[in-house]
Amino acid sequence: MKTRAMTVGGLPLGGGAPVSVQSMTNTDTRDVAATLAQIKALAQAGCDIVRVSVYDEACVKAVRALVDGSPVPLVADIHFDHRLAIGAIENGIAKLRINPGNIGGEANVKRVADAAKAHHIPIRIGVNCGSLEKDILARYGGPTPEGMVESALRHAKMLEDQHFEDIVLSLKSSDVRRTVDAYRLAASKCDYALHVGVTEAGLPGSGNIKSAIGIGALLLDGIGDTIRVSLTGSPIPEAQAAIDILRAVGLRRGVRFVSCPTCGRTRIDSESIARAVENEFRNLDLDITIAVMGCVVNGPGEARDADIALCGGENCGALYIKGQYVRKLTGDLTKAFIDAVKEWIHEL
Repeated sequence: MKTRAMTVGGLPLGGGAPVSVQSMTNTDTRDVAATLAQIKALAQAGCDIVRVSVYDEACVKAVRALVDGSPVPLVADIHFDHRLAIGAIENGIAKLRINPGNIGGEANVKRVADAAKAHHIPIRIGVNCGSLEKDILARYGGPTPEGMVESALRHAKMLEDQHFEDIVLSLKSSDVRRTVDAYRLAASKCDYALHVGVTEAGLPGSGNIKSAIGIGALLLDGIGDTIRVSLTGSPIPEAQAAIDILRAVGLRRGVRFVSCPTCGRTRIDSESIARAVENEFRNLDLDITIAVMGCVVNGPGEARDADIALCGGENCGALYIKGQYVRKLTGDLTKAFIDAVKEWIHEL
């Protein structure tokens, strides 16, 4: 779907721009050194945008140093106090995350909207199923997708009434189905840019699965302008998880890895070879497919679709490039295949 186009610190968002990756720091924002170190680590891991909590005046003062030291645009996450939003804008923040309905009435909404317009700052309205208004919960009998969308559009109208239009919506739930249904409904009702994610997805592992299902389903529908994978603990793994989702649905350049689940016919250590190959080439900025297959049943067929592939034999392997058999590999198959991939890449 085509959504409103805007920029976040110079980074295009919406309007058909590439889907960006976000995460959020979990340091004390007032600790500039620690927060900036985490921002840089997130950027190194692949984040295009990083969000920080701004919950008091000390955080507002820290924003300037964080903005000045950050390699990526920063978003200020603010609740209840419009003065913090205005202070963050004046200190160079690239985007706000607020809910207009909880910052103290129309006059305060106007103040924030006017400041954001003056500095060309988009505003994300974040609706979670756990924080819906009481009247909406009563009307729909609980936190439903319809109620989430109504809440989001209600908040958005407060900004539209102030002639502010650079609006991003998020409609998150920890329930995958509810999340997907809410975003699909929102996409059918408005053209706001959409920040997509499954909130409170859980620990790495199960949280990755929930996020991949929810975010992936929406991206395959053409819904989503920026994404965040929400995992408990360090935010650093969130970036790689988001990038993996984008690559899996064909929206981000990078290496695609194919490896078989193994069976009784397998005569090579496919798991360790595949793991080593993925670790070696995970961050390669090439749009290629590398395959590690354990036997000759499906191996040659998969190799035809891969750019470069290893097909296992009896303690040996066959090297395929662009679907064509090249040579037999023996000895340390992990090293032999990695060296073959490096040689092929060097010749590209």
